[in-house]
Order: sequence, then C-alpha cells, then structure tokens
Amino acid sequence: MNTDDIHIVGMYPDYASAYDAWKAEAQRTVDNAHMRYFIAHIHRLRDEEIEVSPTEELGG
Repeated sequence: MNTDDIHIVGMYPDYASAYDAWKAEAQRTVDNAHMRYFIAHIHRLRDEEIEVSPTEELGG
C-alpha cells in the first residue's frame, strides 16, 4: 500500500463525531467500489511492548 493514497479525514473528540464524518465520506464516494473509510481508534494503536512515560502510566 502506498501511504500517499491514504486519505485522513480528521481527528474527532468522540465516536459520534467520527461516525458522522465517516458516513459523509462514505456517502460522497459511494460510486467508487475501491474506496473504503474506517474509524481508527488512535488510542488503541499503541505498541504495548514499548515502555511508557511516567505521565502516561498515571492515566491507566
């Protein structure tokens, strides 16, 4: 996959806002069978094997 082909729509404060943006982009590109949009939960993309900072450890 070429990262130049990735279209990032934005970052949103909550799932409802992200869903609305996802739905709008999906509807806008409904005629393109190769276009896909996903909601990525950025906070879940961490590598748990990497040591975290003391500040980050306080959060959870």
